[in-house]
Amino acid sequence: MTAFYEDREIGEVIELGAHTFTTDEIVAFASKYDPQRFHMSEEGAADSHFGRLCASGWHTAAVWMRLFIDHHKSELARAEADGLPIAKLGPSPGFTDLVWKLPVYVGDTITYRSTLTSKRVSASRPAWGLLTNRNEGLNQDGQLVYGFTGNVFVERRLVAT
Repeated sequence: MTAFYEDREIGEVIELGAHTFTTDEIVAFASKYDPQRFHMSEEGAADSHFGRLCASGWHTAAVWMRLFIDHHKSELARAEADGLPIAKLGPSPGFTDLVWKLPVYVGDTITYRSTLTSKRVSASRPAWGLLTNRNEGLNQDGQLVYGFTGNVFVERRLVAT
């Protein structure tokens, strides 16, 4: 993710890492941000449509973001150590297609990844390109539990003419 726009290839997959959800962290996150009964206790979840304690969808999203940031920092450190030029990341103009397909239960391990699906040069800012990525979280059975399509601007490697 330190690569310039021209260096990125459609179809490339970045493995962000995996995370196993525990009872304590599910309850702690829900207590702060999403205090619904099926996120707060096994008893509260037992008579819900989930049937047992599960993570908030926002929790699964927050873990994606944490792993994305950690991966980016690691890539920056590697590029700096190797003396490589580093492309700037610009803002994200937003995301679409947010889905929570399946609940994430205690003990589930979710593996997160980001796949570059399209790219284009910005018409209004030619020094930047726009990357579109499909971002997903899959459980230990390979089932999609979380996903969204995100967009981000990345610096272009401009060639002097």
